[in-house]
Amino acid sequence: MRRLAITLAFIVMACGAGPAAAERLVVSLSNHRVAVTSNFVGEELVLFGTIEPDPTTSPLRPPYDLVVTVSGPRQTIRTRRKERMLGIWVNADSREFVGAPSYLAVLSNRPVSNIASQDTLRRLQVGLDNFLLPQRIGGDVADTVRDEPFRRAFVRLQTRQGLYRESGTAVTFLTPTVFRAAIPMPAAVPTGTYSIDVKLFTGGVLVARTSSALEVIKTGFEQYVADAARDYGLLYGMATALMALVIGWFASVIFARD
Repeated sequence: MRRLAITLAFIVMACGAGPAAAERLVVSLSNHRVAVTSNFVGEELVLFGTIEPDPTTSPLRPPYDLVVTVSGPRQTIRTRRKERMLGIWVNADSREFVGAPSYLAVLSNRPVSNIASQDTLRRLQVGLDNFLLPQRIGGDVADTVRDEPFRRAFVRLQTRQGLYRESGTAVTFLTPTVFRAAIPMPAAVPTGTYSIDVKLFTGGVLVARTSSALEVIKTGFEQYVADAARDYGLLYGMATALMALVIGWFASVIFARD
């Protein structure tokens, strides 16, 4: 009886388990660290990858679609709406986006709307329109519909600065199973750790997924100043004030009139 129970339990578990994926992703980044200096004007990274079969399951099933989502450090950002009152532009309303990515790029081999159903894209947060951007509304924090005015304005402003983007041509399949993705990093890219989420689709179904990461850091004199301001706040403030006094005195001597 005990053996029969164990056998039945095994059968139930086997039937309840989902189908094993026939693919797995292997990716590599051209550079895992981006150094920001005083003359930094941006950089383009390249993500290379291949689709390999799982030896324990069925063979590959091309054609494939690939979506690479790169998200930067999360932060709270406030968006303000201005109105003209008595000839003066004033802040009429504002909305706080909580935990929003400071950088967000959705890169694919074709428009994401053609890759999978809207329900699948929304569930997996694929595309700028489907990515969760929670707002603080009163005392609550919740996501809103993609056509909400503040959300639309926030995405538009971030896109204008090059910090948000969506491209349906950034991923190229060199062969049916080998691909490359161009990841643009603008000059205004924030520092911190960036996550890279790679999703593989076939027939509108997610069949494989992997992740990677990169780091954006300041180097040179800029990093030294930032570290000093953070680690030695009092001394940094005193040194800055003293420098301002010396520069002011020096300027008064040079430009003094007889």
